[in-house]
Amino acid sequence: MSYILSIETTTPLCSVALHQDGKLCYSCESQEEGVHGKKLTRLIEQALQQAEIQANQLAAIAISNGPGSYTGLRIGLATAKGLCFGLDLPLITLNTLEIMAAAWGKKPNSLLLPMIDARRMEVYAAILDPHNKTIALETQAVILEPDTFQSINQKMIAFGNGAMKWQETCQHPLIEFSEAHPYPEAKNMGLLAFEQFQNNVFAPIVTTEPNYLKEFMGTKPKTSKS
Repeated sequence: MSYILSIETTTPLCSVALHQDGKLCYSCESQEEGVHGKKLTRLIEQALQQAEIQANQLAAIAISNGPGSYTGLRIGLATAKGLCFGLDLPLITLNTLEIMAAAWGKKPNSLLLPMIDARRMEVYAAILDPHNKTIALETQAVILEPDTFQSINQKMIAFGNGAMKWQETCQHPLIEFSEAHPYPEAKNMGLLAFEQFQNNVFAPIVTTEPNYLKEFMGTKPKTSKS
C-alpha cells in the first residue's frame, strides 16, 4: 500500500488530499483569504488525522507545480520540499492544467481546454484529449481574442476560472463553456501521482522550481512627490 499526500496551492482554492494506490482516502480544502500561508500545514495535519495514518507511513509527496499563482506556487513547493526532506520521501510534481482535466474522467468526443486566470484577458491554458494527454496546445500563457483556437476544428470544453471571462467574446463555434471544475483540486491528483510513483518519476528536491510560465509582474511602487 502506497500513501501519497497531494498538495494544491496554485489558485485561490487551497486543497490537500491523501490517496492510497491512487484511490482517494480523504481531502480537505479552503478558499479563505491567505489560507496558503496560514493553514496549509493544518490542512495537511487534518488529512493525516482523518485518514488515521502517520506521516512516516507516506510513500511520497505530490505537488501541483504550476502554472498558477506566484505566491501559491512558492508556498506549496516549499512545504512539499520541507516534508520530503524531513521524512526522506520522493517528490512528485504535476502540471496544474492536467490536474484540472483529470477531474472530468474520460469524456468522449470532446477535447478539454482548462484555463487558469492570469489577469486581464490572459490565461494559462492547454488542450488535452479525454485521456489527459496534451495535444494541439502545450501548457502556455495565452491572450484571449475572439478568434483564439480557431485552427482547432474539434469540439472542446473550456472550463476553469479563466474560461468564463472569455465566454461572451469567444467566436469559436465548437467550444462549449462549463462552470464545472473552476479550480484544480488535490483530490484529483491521485491517479496522476500514483502513475509517476510506480514509474519512479520523481523531481529533484533541491533544484526543482515552480513552473511560473512567465515573469512576475508586480505593482511598481509609487514615487513620493517632493
